[in-house]
Amino acid sequence: MPVWLEQWIGQVRDHGSKLLAAAVFTVIGWGIGRWRSKRAWRNRNFLNRLNFSLNLLVDGKLLIRTLMEKSCEEVFLNQSAVEDVLASAKRTTAANPLLPLAKDDTWYYLNQVLNELAEKFATAPLKRDLNQPVCTAKYLVCLTSESAGEIRTRKIRAMIIRKDQLIALPEEAPQFESPHHITRWQTLRIMQAKYASEPHQFLELELGV
Repeated sequence: MPVWLEQWIGQVRDHGSKLLAAAVFTVIGWGIGRWRSKRAWRNRNFLNRLNFSLNLLVDGKLLIRTLMEKSCEEVFLNQSAVEDVLASAKRTTAANPLLPLAKDDTWYYLNQVLNELAEKFATAPLKRDLNQPVCTAKYLVCLTSESAGEIRTRKIRAMIIRKDQLIALPEEAPQFESPHHITRWQTLRIMQAKYASEPHQFLELELGV
């Protein structure tokens, strides 16, 4: 038997158990990942997704529109920050869908959301700088994870609404495009109260087109 072959066989014997253990752990990790993925799909639980949700009141009707959706890792960048956001999302309740983030940290999370929105609406400040007509408005954004009512998918949502509309929400519920949107209306009412009592949970920004 060639010397090189004897050496190779010896290395396999010496490291075989390590290679086998590595392969076993790889398979186990893959299996756990698949199980978690299937469970999340069954429960419609996608807390690792951040949905940028624009809420509009138009002619007495509540409209809900998605501006974009990204993974939490794409928005918050730091893995520790992502874990804190996910942990906070799991602690929200039907009575309080706003993420219970630490007061001193909330601005930093919301600023990451603002950065994403600023990139999406970057045309407006450029048009303004070029003396082109621009339409702008003040908006408020906060982080929520709704769990009440007939929520079809559990996600973290960056709730976006015009500041003047949130402050002056009508007493009577508007019309809904879908019956389960009543949950969003309830969330907006909670947001209105929270903005008055805990404004640090919100970030004000200007968006324009």
